[in-house]
Amino acid sequence: MKSVLEADIEQDYGEDPTEIRETDKYVEEYVHKFVNKWDELIDWDGRAEAEGNFFIELLRSHGAKKVLDAATGTGYHSVQLLEAGFEVTSADGSPAMLAKSFENARKRGHILRTVHADWRYLNRSVHDLYDAVICLGNSFTHIHNENDRRKSLAEYYATLRHDGILIMDHRNYDAILDNQAKPKRNYYYGGDQVTATPDYVDESLARFKYSFQDGEEFFLNMFPLRTEYVRGLMKEVGFQTVTTYGDFQEHYKDSEPDFFVHVASKKYIEQEN
Repeated sequence: MKSVLEADIEQDYGEDPTEIRETDKYVEEYVHKFVNKWDELIDWDGRAEAEGNFFIELLRSHGAKKVLDAATGTGYHSVQLLEAGFEVTSADGSPAMLAKSFENARKRGHILRTVHADWRYLNRSVHDLYDAVICLGNSFTHIHNENDRRKSLAEYYATLRHDGILIMDHRNYDAILDNQAKPKRNYYYGGDQVTATPDYVDESLARFKYSFQDGEEFFLNMFPLRTEYVRGLMKEVGFQTVTTYGDFQEHYKDSEPDFFVHVASKKYIEQEN
């Protein structure tokens, strides 16, 4: 992966941006100018209102106290969980994002425990066991390679206690790929001065354009995760059960949610003979 200085120039996708389908690319995508505008898209207050205590209550219902925020981004969920009394470690693969999350937390009176970590080698950087790992904000879609996805999930699994849970979300790419719906941004991205729209989509690339009110535009090239595919991968790496919510609701029509949230449990379930 490249250094912060190397990444902090301009986004560069070459002559054909739709050909860029590499996991390591995300570090270069999150240039400082983009990271510094990211909270305009998130809108911390709007997101807090939209999701309420969903993740806090979910973690508590599983008895979780110690949480690894594996994709901390600008720190929203890490700060929310700290203020709710959880012990939190904040990890990210982007040095620019980690710096911003630390800055955001300081402004709110918190000192984050941060770790720069590549998910594929998570346990090389994180030397502890957790009750829960969260990977939120559509972050897992930055992984373009099948083997990288399996390896990352296995690393999450390994850092969990025997009865721990993984909470992971992603866009409703099924609806986007099948032309059933466009992203609505009712819950996750509440900033009203930013638009986030698909610029190009096929079965192995979802290229999103982020347009800001001042005229600046940025892009992210992501892998469009289908819901049943993700659930299958989680079970293949060892998770015993996977529960899926659509926009924080247990019951939903497949085409309706903007985001899916998967809760994968490591707790072993003995099979009857």
